[in-house]
Amino acid sequence: MTPRNDSPTGKSGNPARQLTIKEQRAEQRAAKVESYKREQAKKARNKKIGIISAIVGGVAVIALVVTAVVLTVPRNASYSAGGSGAEVDGVETFENTNNHVEGTVQYAQTPPAGGDHAQAWLNCGVYTEPQANENAVHSLEHGAIWVTYDPSISAEELDLLKTKLPSTYVILSPFDGLPSPIVLSAWDAQLQVDEASDERIGEFFEEFWQSEDVPEPGALCTGAIDGPGKA
Repeated sequence: MTPRNDSPTGKSGNPARQLTIKEQRAEQRAAKVESYKREQAKKARNKKIGIISAIVGGVAVIALVVTAVVLTVPRNASYSAGGSGAEVDGVETFENTNNHVEGTVQYAQTPPAGGDHAQAWLNCGVYTEPQANENAVHSLEHGAIWVTYDPSISAEELDLLKTKLPSTYVILSPFDGLPSPIVLSAWDAQLQVDEASDERIGEFFEEFWQSEDVPEPGALCTGAIDGPGKA
């Protein structure tokens, strides 16, 4: 007689053991822990990626800023101190007196290119307002160049003019009533030009900037007074 097989699968053997409640909870906790670990690992990866991206982005921004500064900040022109005696087309020369005086002085040239002047010199630099003649002339006595411009010139012209200036021993300021849009004055020498692109501007600086022929060559162009509108 064939033995009876009551197994639902038609096979003999013991049925699968059911997990206890304790074991089920342990499995659930293990699954939650594993899920938590995966989530934390994902967050850590995302945070690391974010930090790296921020660093790369920051470096890129710094590089852009540095590049922008380098490209937008005008570089000062470079000239040799003193001249060689070369003639610059259009330059007028004069013979002015040289005394320290009080009060206002009536000058032979407009703007002045030497003459009696105040005790204190004007500190060299860029000014956005007109300056006292008497102080600026004292700066010429020290070898500085005074670059004056008509206030009506365009911003583009003024920016171009600034690129022609050296880093020191120069004064730039507006001046009312000029005989030309731009006038460069050294001690006893002057050049009138119509445009900032005029090549003679550089030639004038090369010949008269920090000249040894001024009354007080090598004297300071700083340490005295700042006029109004010092940039």
